[in-house]
Amino acid sequence: MTQHLSNVWFQLTDLPVVEGFGCIVRTSDGQEYLDFTSGIAVTSTGHCHPKVVAAIQEQATKFIHSQVNCYRNPIVEQLANRLYDVTPDGIDQFFFCNSGAEATEAAVKLARQATKRPNVVVMDAAFHGRTMLTMAMTTSKTSYRAGFQPLPSGIFPTPFPNAFAWGCDETEASRRALKQLRHLLKSQTAPDETAAIVMEPVLGEGGYIAAPNAYIEGVREICDETGILFVADEVQSGFGRTGKLFAMEHCGVRPDILMMAKGIASGFPIAGIGARADIMEKWPQGSHGGTYGANPIGCAAALATIDVLVNDGVVANAAERGIQLTAALQSLQVHDKGLADVRGPGLMVATEFMDANGEPDAVRVAAIISRCRDEHNVLFMNCGTYGNIMRWMPPLIVSDAEISRAVEAFAEAMESSR
Repeated sequence: MTQHLSNVWFQLTDLPVVEGFGCIVRTSDGQEYLDFTSGIAVTSTGHCHPKVVAAIQEQATKFIHSQVNCYRNPIVEQLANRLYDVTPDGIDQFFFCNSGAEATEAAVKLARQATKRPNVVVMDAAFHGRTMLTMAMTTSKTSYRAGFQPLPSGIFPTPFPNAFAWGCDETEASRRALKQLRHLLKSQTAPDETAAIVMEPVLGEGGYIAAPNAYIEGVREICDETGILFVADEVQSGFGRTGKLFAMEHCGVRPDILMMAKGIASGFPIAGIGARADIMEKWPQGSHGGTYGANPIGCAAALATIDVLVNDGVVANAAERGIQLTAALQSLQVHDKGLADVRGPGLMVATEFMDANGEPDAVRVAAIISRCRDEHNVLFMNCGTYGNIMRWMPPLIVSDAEISRAVEAFAEAMESSR
C-alpha cells in the first residue's frame, strides 16, 4: 500500500499484477497465477482476449468520450440492437451506465417512475452494491452497511429459498419462501405501495445459491397478480456465467427489468438495464442519465465480448466445464464431511464448508484459499454471510486442464486443512 492510495479496499491478496492473458495473471516478479476469481466474475472472455483488445484499440482511435446527451455515436445503438437480440424476450430497450450499483439504482428509479409506487422488495442475503440505496438493498453482510446508517427507507427483505440451509428440498424451500413473500405483502409493504421485487436468480455474494425454478415462477405470478415489476439482477449471473447467456433462461421466466454489468465487456466498466418498451416509455426524458454512460469504448468492448461469448462457443464451454467441475468437486465431497455442499449452475459454483458441530467453517475456507494461492498459485475468493463458502468463477474460456489443475490444488489444500 502506497502512502497516497486509500486503504479502504479489502485486499484478497497483495500480488502486484502487471498483465493478464486468458485465465492467467502475472506479477511484476514473473510469477503466474491461475485466476479463478475473474476479477469477481468479470473477465468472462479471459484477461485481454485478443478480439476484445482489438475492438477497444480500434474504437480508441475514433472516439473515447462521446457524451450521449450531447451527440449520439452509432455504436450505442449497435449495442442496444445486439442486446435486444440476445436478452430474454420482452426486453426491448436499454439504458447504459458504468457499474452494477448504478444499474441497480437505475432499475429502482425506473420501477418507481413506471408504477408510481415507493417500495422495493429484495431477497435476504442479496448483494446489490455499495451506494447508499444499494447498501440498503444489500443484506448479505453487515460489513457492507456498518457505519453508514441511516440508509434509504422503503426496502423490505424477504427470505431467499435456501434448501441447503433450511434442510429441505427445493420444492419445500420454494413453498416456504413464497409463503413468506406473500406474508410480507400483507404485513409490511402493500402491493399498491410496492414498485418492484428485485432478485438475483443466483445469489452472488450471498453464497452462490440458485433460486429454484418454482420460486422464480411463483415470484412472476405474484408480480402479475399485483402489478409489481419483476427486476432480475443478472450483474453476476449474466453473460454466460451459468452456462446460458442469462440465468433467467434456465426457467424461461420473463423479467420486466433486467440488470447487467460485470461480464458484459470482459472488464471494461460498462453496465446497463433493459426493460419492456412500455415501461421505458414511463421514464421522463432527462430524469436519469450520467456523464460516462454508453461510453463508446465500453460499447465496443461489450459488442466484442458478446460476439466471443455467442459465436466462439464460450457459453457452451461454460456449461461443459461446469459439469466437469461440479462432478470433480462432488467426488471430493464423498471423502470429506466438512465439504457440506457443492452447488451452482455453469461456472458459478460454490463449495460450502461446515465444521464438526454443523457450524459455518470460515477458518477452514480461509486456510484453503491461502494454501491454494501460496503453494499452488491458484486464486480463489470466499462468499456468504459467514465466509464459509468458496466460489468458483473462472473465466468462461477456462480449459478442462485448468479446471483439473484448480481442483487438484483445492483437494490438496482441503486435505492439509483437516
